[in-house]
Amino acid sequence: MALDAAQGSRLAGLLGDHAEQIVKRWADSVAVSLRGRLSQAELQSQVRELHRALLVALEGDGRELHAESAGELRAVLSELSRSRARRGFTATETAVSVFALKDIVLETMSAGGGAEQNLRDFVAYSALIDQLGLFTFESYAKAREELIADQAEQLLELSTPVVKLWEGVVAVPLVGTLDSARAQVVMERLLQTLVDTGSPYAIIDITGVPAVDTQVAQHILKTVVAARLMGADCIISGIRPQIAQTIVALGIEFGDIATKASLADALRHVLKLTGVDAARRNARRES
Repeated sequence: MALDAAQGSRLAGLLGDHAEQIVKRWADSVAVSLRGRLSQAELQSQVRELHRALLVALEGDGRELHAESAGELRAVLSELSRSRARRGFTATETAVSVFALKDIVLETMSAGGGAEQNLRDFVAYSALIDQLGLFTFESYAKAREELIADQAEQLLELSTPVVKLWEGVVAVPLVGTLDSARAQVVMERLLQTLVDTGSPYAIIDITGVPAVDTQVAQHILKTVVAARLMGADCIISGIRPQIAQTIVALGIEFGDIATKASLADALRHVLKLTGVDAARRNARRES
């Protein structure tokens, strides 16, 4: 519901004539719902900016939120929503910052008399404020989704480290469930590390993987094949008795891929392949 020209003009006049009073009471009302999580100065600044943007929209014939002249108002609401989402406020706490204006407008109008005209105006004003509140809620939801997606991506990267154990030997210690998205990240990070370090050997440690099913095994095998195409051999470590029984029961074949019970066993195996153990034994004999 859009305001007509007369209603828009009256609301603009109301907000302009009582600006300081409205901003102060608006900020005080919002502060109660936020329970001191924002400083009074910061809250006053946010409310004042929102008040100014709304007044500019109304004076520019922006009597509904999607009007061209309400562009700044939409920007202010979006930034308010993103800021609250990043700082951990709830959707309700964010929307209240807008809906609180209803009570302030009603109180200010009531002091001026003209009950019948005020009632019609307030119904129209209320509909406009509802639009602002819904826009704020939608912007908040979008900002939270983006924030959650970014955090999920960061956690995914943190949960799939590739570490250099020895010259020419890198390891991927996997912890938790290995799904398609994570398997893709593992593969990309491992291949990039192989390129960066020139390592001919990679150890994929699944000690922290709670269970190995057909899907997990397929992800591991694809990673091994991709590494081989890069010229690196992979050793799978962390094959506990329970996992070994599951692999046998499922009929999963790792083919000629080396498997070891622990990361230490896998590292010893790689060091033998690289001749490090033989060089050490020769050095001991010579000494």
